Amino acid sequence: MKVPICRIDPADLFQRLRARPDVSGELVSFSDLRTAAYCPRKLYYRRGEDADQSPPQRVDEIRALERRYETLLGAPAGALEDERIAVSPVTYRESLAATRDRLTAAGEWERLRNPETRDVLVTGRDCRGVVHKVLADPLEPVLIATGRPPDRGVWASQSVHAVAAAKALAWSHETGVDRAWLEYPAHGVVRSVPLTLHRTQRYRATLETARDCDGPPPRTQNRSKCESCEYADQCGVRTRTLRSLLGFGSE
Repeated sequence: MKVPICRIDPADLFQRLRARPDVSGELVSFSDLRTAAYCPRKLYYRRGEDADQSPPQRVDEIRALERRYETLLGAPAGALEDERIAVSPVTYRESLAATRDRLTAAGEWERLRNPETRDVLVTGRDCRGVVHKVLADPLEPVLIATGRPPDRGVWASQSVHAVAAAKALAWSHETGVDRAWLEYPAHGVVRSVPLTLHRTQRYRATLETARDCDGPPPRTQNRSKCESCEYADQCGVRTRTLRSLLGFGSE
């Protein structure tokens, strides 16, 4: 099935994503949904600033690994030392080879390696954002994550993002989409994300949260999320190091 999708020029991508849509502001960006799923209070503070939301160079470098899997698999371990991989070269090649073999046996590897199109801005009924790869027969979105994968499945915020991408793609093509994919190129891992009832319900709840985020939501109870948050000072969360908790000093 040919997937007629218009590619977007990366030069104006982030301006278009940050611009208010023409439907009373009802469309929510993928990035806002992902942030709301992680911490609604973080989304509130992020929306209140005008900082550049363009990804840093390392994000592009990690995503670029996905196009070079075959080269990376065939490269000697020493040649991988300067790559943006997140594990040792030996571990990386073993993980990527296992991923390739598993997906080849399932008949999915070639589809993932040769998508119908790449880097497209998709607008659905409720949300919009960039889908890194679009597969055909069946129609499925692929998102490329730059962090590490969990031991099993995908992170909760990424699950919401994946459902949003699938829903937007389905809406724009007037057809059903039953699955999305998450790739972690720095780890050589690829995970499928079926659109289960539980995932869809979580997506709907997060969508409502993102739309209603006009005032500061309650602080998260999972304070481990606050350690690396750039809005911790504004939020007023006090975080403590393990050293201080053990009584060896204070921050």
